[in-house]
Amino acid sequence: MFNNDYILTKLNNSKFRASFHLKKKDFEYIEKVGIEKIKSHAYDFINTRLKPYPTLNDGKQTPYKGHPIFIAQHHCACCCRGCLNKWYQIDKNRELTPKEVDDIVNLLMDFIEKEVNLYGQNRENNK
Repeated sequence: MFNNDYILTKLNNSKFRASFHLKKKDFEYIEKVGIEKIKSHAYDFINTRLKPYPTLNDGKQTPYKGHPIFIAQHHCACCCRGCLNKWYQIDKNRELTPKEVDDIVNLLMDFIEKEVNLYGQNRENNK
């Protein structure tokens, strides 16, 4: 469903979406728990906060900080059903399909992996 490289490039052209990046504490948390645990958290958050219909507190269910997935959700416009509809034309008046959940999680993880790689490169260059 998603062409993640195309989508991430398009999102980087949005001043608002491009303003969301992981911070040092996010990288430290990812390093501490591991990328697979982060992916597990992504599935948990998407399945409990975005997948159901009706969605509880739509537009307010994703915090702006506190977990790398929350930052990824805002960067990737996967933070609420309204944004999913606006950016990906996913109908907000139905439950997300398992494939849509997988596509969203994979997009979030691609964003996180790009951020981790960039952070690692910056750390190496600043030694």
